Amino acid sequence: MDGKKRSIDYRNLIIFLLIFALFLGATVEISEGSILVGILLFILAIFLISRIKVGKSYVIERSKLRMFGGVLILLADIIYNLVMQSTLGTLDIMTFLLGISLIAYDINNEEINRMGKFGTYMSATFILLFLLFFTILYEYLHLFDHYFVLLPSVSIIKAIGLPVYVVARETVKFHGVEDMSVVIGGPCSGLYSMFLLIGIMVAYTRIENIGRRRFLSLLIVAISVAYVANLIRVATLYIVGFYYGEDLMYMVHVHLGWVIFVIIVALLFHFMEKMRIR
Repeated sequence: MDGKKRSIDYRNLIIFLLIFALFLGATVEISEGSILVGILLFILAIFLISRIKVGKSYVIERSKLRMFGGVLILLADIIYNLVMQSTLGTLDIMTFLLGISLIAYDINNEEINRMGKFGTYMSATFILLFLLFFTILYEYLHLFDHYFVLLPSVSIIKAIGLPVYVVARETVKFHGVEDMSVVIGGPCSGLYSMFLLIGIMVAYTRIENIGRRRFLSLLIVAISVAYVANLIRVATLYIVGFYYGEDLMYMVHVHLGWVIFVIIVALLFHFMEKMRIR
């Protein structure tokens, strides 16, 4: 019995890693690549959520209020985009996911209900953090980008002997194989990945039995490690741009974050599985 449970745990771990990779890739594609590819990645991630296996203790919670709220959220976002004629963005995708998840939360089917519960907590956490940082704290984001991302990453590059110059609050310039200016801000700050990481961890604790104190401790460690990993990612972009030019730097920029943050999540879920309250 223990062997079977352990097998389910590791199966869930692999699925969560794939879900994280797909959602992270989708946000990158929507922000900087193909919206169509981003939507496809989101659909695949939602399908994987339904593949998560839980024990017999899982209880389906139903509330018509959630389903009604989900429908209102979907209609509101669709109408807003039609009226404003705006392009689809990461926040829209997460809002769609929240609406769909709330509807699924009230469907009397274990797999669909579980998918709805996970998606609701993940997307709601992402949206709350997004709104907090890009509305109330928006004026301070430039300071964060400058003092906590740009300057530390430049210090790393200067320490290895490459000439990089800060020319504006969020811009650096260097002369490698070509003259380049790089703007550090928005997705480059690593905030989207951080929001998604926190959202998935919160959702994970809602369908698995993990103590709150242990979760908070692990969350602090996760944010710290993710922050350092993002500095390494940005510094790597400078090095690639310096030696190989803008085209390769952009390609690395789109894909490197996937690799780094999936590795981080792999380690986190490994520890979370060990910290589970049995």
